[in-house]
Amino acid sequence: MKASAFDYARATSVANALELLATHGERARVLAGGQSLLPAMNLRLAAPELVVDIGELDDLRGVVVKGDVLTIGALTRHADLLKSPEIAAHAPLLMNAVAHVAHPAIRNRGTIGGSLAQADPASELPACMLALGTTIIVRGPGGERRIAADEFFAGIYETALTPQELLVAVELPVPPKSSTHYFHEFARRHGDYAIVGLAAQALVRDRRFSDLRLGFFAVGDRPLLAKSAGKLIDVAITPAVLSEVSSALDEELSPLEDQQATPAMRRHLAKVLLIRCVSSLLARPDLCAGASA
Repeated sequence: MKASAFDYARATSVANALELLATHGERARVLAGGQSLLPAMNLRLAAPELVVDIGELDDLRGVVVKGDVLTIGALTRHADLLKSPEIAAHAPLLMNAVAHVAHPAIRNRGTIGGSLAQADPASELPACMLALGTTIIVRGPGGERRIAADEFFAGIYETALTPQELLVAVELPVPPKSSTHYFHEFARRHGDYAIVGLAAQALVRDRRFSDLRLGFFAVGDRPLLAKSAGKLIDVAITPAVLSEVSSALDEELSPLEDQQATPAMRRHLAKVLLIRCVSSLLARPDLCAGASA
């Protein structure tokens, strides 16, 4: 199947892109790496009248560390994240997650901004943004807006972006050197859409969590920052405590049914990931007994 007829404009600057979006509104779509938009257009799931190509805007590309903030330009490709020494040093969770994104050909074209704007609930990077406490920066006719990641994702393929706005960058607080992380996803094959996944960032002192952020994905219509993680902070973790938090997770998740899994299967796998995550972060293999997928 081929895409419907559309007009094409290559933006020459961020200001030019914003002018085009302001003029055409919901009739326009932004093209970055094209790994989500173009297949959607070919399947007639999206039919914009105008495609605004921002691929040549080099000022939206790159990774910079300044003080305790890591800034990633929206056009930074997945492959760039994998090779970035700044990401390796300050956001290794992100590097681990990107290695699970599809296949090399897609990672060579796909961008972090495109992934976040697409807001696929089974995508790895939106959940990482929740776990890392990211701020998403957008620009529009009214200037710049800074949106916390847990307020950015609004539903399946829905975000807080308006049709006139452009996602330009994300900012991550540089985590303390003593922080640790966990990432894993269940998928039928490497590169397939995740059935359930978990991205976590933590601070551990004396075998207890002093901070823990759990970002689940493919468990509902958007990535989820699990509130039940709070019950694991500043307490001695026992199998009973972990079991209580696993049960509480049931109330937070609203998994959908599709060809890959039932809601019950997704709830079970999410609990398995939670237990494995806590066991790994605390280096407590005893907590993992019985957590079979």
